[in-house]
This record gives sequence, structure tokens and C-alpha cells, in this order.
Amino acid sequence: MDFMKDVVARKAIRLAGACALLVGMSGMVQDAVAGIANTRHNLSNTNNVAGGANHVTDTPDICVFCHTPHNADISQTDNPPLWNKRLLTGQTYQTYAQMNSASIDGQILPVGSISLACLSCHDGAQAMDNLINAPGSGGLDATGGGANGRNFVWTGSPRIDAGGAGLLTGVAAVGAGGDLRNDHPIGIEYCGGFSAGTTCRDPDFRAVSTRNVASGNTTVTQYWVDTPAIGTANQRDRTDFVLFNRTFAAGAGRPSVECGSCHDPHVESGVNGAGPTFLRVANTASAVCLACHTK
Repeated sequence: MDFMKDVVARKAIRLAGACALLVGMSGMVQDAVAGIANTRHNLSNTNNVAGGANHVTDTPDICVFCHTPHNADISQTDNPPLWNKRLLTGQTYQTYAQMNSASIDGQILPVGSISLACLSCHDGAQAMDNLINAPGSGGLDATGGGANGRNFVWTGSPRIDAGGAGLLTGVAAVGAGGDLRNDHPIGIEYCGGFSAGTTCRDPDFRAVSTRNVASGNTTVTQYWVDTPAIGTANQRDRTDFVLFNRTFAAGAGRPSVECGSCHDPHVESGVNGAGPTFLRVANTASAVCLACHTK
């Protein structure tokens, strides 16, 4: 009988531990959802962000406006994860390279990488409800509904879309003709901290941090600019400025500045000091600029 009591007691302990783990995981999931849910990137009908952020009345699904677990767009080799929007690979952009600035010493590539994901809404060329895999069953459309998207019903004030069509306009959108010349360079090779003799070396920029991560049958080098005063030193976290792997004249797998370097699309306003513009850290005393630029 003592043996049976011991078995029952151990099972009860394991069950209690499992329940505690599930509760903890549930809390983690709720925290993760709360982050994006309380931002302007929540385009669903659950949006209650102050200021009348634009959103649709058609679906409560939040993540669907960017991601899908099936049939994602894989048209690019460096696609964002499980991307649920059509990437406008034929779209042309005017880039900062055309400004002929004397301060540019890194090569600037055509628009690509993670920045294409941001521009699939923010260039204003197609609707924000362009969704390859719409909510519910039977909603698959490789075109995402084309430039006009799924024709969801939009609401919110003041409106930031063109006449209710879901096309982003205003300061959050790229100018007419894909004009990126008045924005911080993207697709530019980051030249901070590389050893003498490399083609891209500039002491006006802080050194990069690196780590090697196994990816399939190869190893990928991850690059970032550390912000130890805010995050954890020598460990990449959400407050660090991420640099993305692209192929420059110097070779493949070089660090590139992209939209996602300065912006975290999932961060809730107030977290890590972030504001409504999704900056990785608050720009108090130009902290965003000085994270990379040594001025």
C-alpha cells in the first residue's frame, strides 16, 4: 500500500508540474499576443489602439496580415518567415545611392531582403489586406487579391488609406514612384568595425557583434550592433540593431542595414522605450542614431 501511495504521489507531482508549465506557457503566449495586439500593426477588428488606428471589420485574426502557416510567398531567397503577402519584386524604387553623398562608403544594393516585406504595405502600391492565405477555409489566392487586396472593410480615424481602399498613404508610406531618397539608406553595407584591408571599413560606425548559427547543412553568421546599456551585453536581443545578410561586391553574407535594423514590427509602444513608430529603443538624446554612428 505504501508503494501504491508513493506512485500516486509522484504522479500527482508530475501532473502539477505539467500544469504549471502549461500555465506558464499560456502566459508567455498571451504576452506575445499582447505585444502585437496593442500596436498599429494589429489590422484586425480586435484593434483598440488609442488614436483610431486603421483596421478592418472583417476578421479578428491578427497575424494573418503578415504571416501564414501554409502557402507562404517564397519567391525570394531571403524571404521573411512565412510571409502572407505578395512581394512586389517588379516594383522599382529610387534609393539613397542616387543622392551621391560623399559620406557613403558602403555599397547600396537594390531594395530587397526583409525591407521588401515592410514595403509590401508601406510603399502604398498594394492594399494592406493583400493576403495570399485569407482567414478561414478556401481563401487561398497566390495574388493576394492583387493591388486592391481582399476588399475588406476598413475603419478608423484619421484615415491613412486612400479613400478606404486599404492603400497606405501619408508619412507612413513611400512617396510616389517608390521614392526612398529622403529616407535612411536601406540595403547599404554596414562598414563598422571591420579589420584593415577590407573594402568596407569606417571608424565612424560602431563595431558589429557576431555569432555563428547552424542553418540546415550550413552555418550562417548573424550580425548586430549591441546596445548593452539597454539589453544584454554580447547577446543579441530585441533592443539590438539587427543587420541582415546580403551579397555585396565584397562577397556573400555581409551585414546590411534594412528597415528591420531600426524597427521591430512587433514591439508594443512603451516596451523597451519604443514608441508608436516601432523603434527598437527610444530615440531619447538620439539614442537610435548613436547606436550605430559614432558622432
